[in-house]
Amino acid sequence: MQLTRHTDYALRVLIHLAASPDGRATIAQIADAYGLSRNHLMKVVHGLAQGGFIATQRGRGGGFSLARAPEEISIGAVVRHSEPDMRMADCATCPISPSCGLTGILAQAAAAFLAVLDRHSLRDATRDRAGLAAIIAALPGPDALVSGDAPCAPRSD
Repeated sequence: MQLTRHTDYALRVLIHLAASPDGRATIAQIADAYGLSRNHLMKVVHGLAQGGFIATQRGRGGGFSLARAPEEISIGAVVRHSEPDMRMADCATCPISPSCGLTGILAQAAAAFLAVLDRHSLRDATRDRAGLAAIIAALPGPDALVSGDAPCAPRSD
């Protein structure tokens, strides 16, 4: 199972906010920290706001923050919200799918993957806030918080 970049960035935004000393950020800050397109990040942030994961504030002094405590944000819920399609293979268009048992096996695997993510919250992903804060402070971007590549290699959107 591989997550899309959209989901990877959504998780980074949430980790960024949970690790931030003031709990707030702007698209510019996160885009600079990750070296991401501001337009792409705007879509990610919009989706997180629609999903109730973050609260946004427009205007001077605006930005966004977590809408709930980190322990109340399930990693599984974020992935479900951000991933448009959790299918591991396109069995619907496969000519052997009516008799193939792989469809059910892959569905079980996806359910197990999500079950593990459901057992963890954003708090679990940010247990080492001091370590994250040190990394945040050392980033090259002008108000950067989280840098580098995710631990997985996300597929393109």
